[in-house]
Amino acid sequence: MSSLLAIWSITSFVLEIPSGVWADVVSRRKLMAYSPLLMTACYALWTFAPGYPAFAAGFVCWGAASALRSGAWEALVYQELAHLKAEHDYARVIGRAEVASTMAIMLASALAAPALTVGGYPLLGIASLAMPLVTAVIGWSLPESRRIDEDGEEEPSVRRVITAGLRQVRHSRKVRQALILLVLVYGLTGIDEYLALLADESGASAADVALLIGVVTAGEAVGGWLAGRGLRWERPLLVLAGLLLALGAILQHPIGFVPIAGAFAIFRWAVTAADARLQERIEDTARATVTSLSGFGTEVVVLSIYAGYGLGSHWLSSWQLFVVAAVPYVILGLARRS
Repeated sequence: MSSLLAIWSITSFVLEIPSGVWADVVSRRKLMAYSPLLMTACYALWTFAPGYPAFAAGFVCWGAASALRSGAWEALVYQELAHLKAEHDYARVIGRAEVASTMAIMLASALAAPALTVGGYPLLGIASLAMPLVTAVIGWSLPESRRIDEDGEEEPSVRRVITAGLRQVRHSRKVRQALILLVLVYGLTGIDEYLALLADESGASAADVALLIGVVTAGEAVGGWLAGRGLRWERPLLVLAGLLLALGAILQHPIGFVPIAGAFAIFRWAVTAADARLQERIEDTARATVTSLSGFGTEVVVLSIYAGYGLGSHWLSSWQLFVVAAVPYVILGLARRS
């Protein structure tokens, strides 16, 4: 299982930036349609040819699908809002989309148990490979209004896109600041993969663990719904989020997941705010490429979280590791400059 997850992560990691360049050169809308088709291929392999080789190939498809979507989605949304002169709504739109995604995942998870009882693994597999086809149709139907560059070209070359993206990051301090902030705020949320361990350590039963994770998920949904509001409070709210995360861990009790849910609500809100700020500061020519750079950096931070947690668990308990993970948010809030 670990080797399969490694294949998934490495595939997404390697293709993150190339897929962003492709989105800027060809079509962001097309990538939003191609990505679900790769997910269909993934589920088809897992459903009709279960076994290690099929699962490995499926995870390659999944990693590639994630890479195609990352960067292209944010760039397409901002591009179309800018075309409508409504780019100031970007954070709200992305936040609401995240809420819809979270609710869909919760609904699918709730339906999985009865579907498994009725039709077993084959029914789950068929349903899983059918839904991305619907998503592909929706992706293909999205509007796309590309800006024509200075030379009147609709589709710039790969070299020009890469050069434009690197130039923006290298020469614009504001772009670098926004990029680094997004990478850190988003990447540090990788600690959420260990919430189940924290819940178990706090004395929650196996059944209660899922409920406590649901509380945190609900908090994230609230943060997504509030995205785009109260941006002037970003710095103190990051500090508050770090303190809430630490408090919830220190309590070492299931009730601690209430402040933790509050922390993750702020994290989701802050990630959307940082993403919106980055989109405002980059040029459309290499928008997906620069956004994919943030995805690449986020993966590096997430992998560091995993490695740090695994190493730290030899000496510290889960609640102590969560307190350590809260410190960077406090530092970001105190040191943050627009």
